[in-house]
Amino acid sequence: MDAETGADCVTLGVPDIEIRLLVQAVFLRYGHDFRDYAQASLKRRRVLQAQQRMGAPSISALQERVLHDPDQFSQLLQYLTVPVSEMFRDPAYFLALRRHVVPVLRTYPSLKIWVAGCSTGEEPYSLAILLHEEGLLERSILYATDINHASLEKARQGIFSLEHMQAFTRNYQRAGGKASFSGYYTASYGGALFEKRLRDSITFADHSLATDAVFSETHLVSCRNVLIYFNRTLQDRALGLFHESLSRRGFLGLGAKETLDFSAYADRFEAVSRPDRIYRRVGNGA
Repeated sequence: MDAETGADCVTLGVPDIEIRLLVQAVFLRYGHDFRDYAQASLKRRRVLQAQQRMGAPSISALQERVLHDPDQFSQLLQYLTVPVSEMFRDPAYFLALRRHVVPVLRTYPSLKIWVAGCSTGEEPYSLAILLHEEGLLERSILYATDINHASLEKARQGIFSLEHMQAFTRNYQRAGGKASFSGYYTASYGGALFEKRLRDSITFADHSLATDAVFSETHLVSCRNVLIYFNRTLQDRALGLFHESLSRRGFLGLGAKETLDFSAYADRFEAVSRPDRIYRRVGNGA
């Protein structure tokens, strides 16, 4: 049986077989594991889109290119990882962090925060602004991780299109922002460069939830709109990493469409704000 679709292997069409071979080849060649990413239909649509836009006559031809040319793999990665985000996305989430999580974080002399699947950096910069306004940024280290090198490089630069600033500002205000959002960036040549103190507070790094291990003990893990692209096996692996990373009674924030319910770690966390998908690690130990 096919683990993703439940279909017998002999019923798979040629494109589906080629996709399976492609993701296996990517894993063996580059160490990025997409075998447990999303449902088969979504993965199929992304790969076919990449094939078309990269000008490959077939998925097998795309695989040939990717295996022999790392630049072609970098292009493919843009389709497989969907680097889309916005600052203060789902403002209620950040408002809930201010109300329920920040008061506890204030009790620690130093803080480590992990943003997993950070894409092009909108989420970690949003958290850096929130921490600054709550007087916590100077004692905080933010780790922002992703598997997409192009997205990480863009995130490090801290430059976003000015055309998004109006929407980002609305999100910021609804998230309980305490200042003028425009005060956090300098506008120039159609771009918004965010303050150096914000950029310097974030360490961007390559990390895969599918293959890598925990790298630091943290007090808050924010991983939003990432697990929805994983199947159950990979979701449980990621949640295991978060549980292992979090300090005793540390916090976990998930996306609006994600939940711990029915996962292998459902009993390892308690809800702090269930509507906003914010949880807290239960039990003793580090």
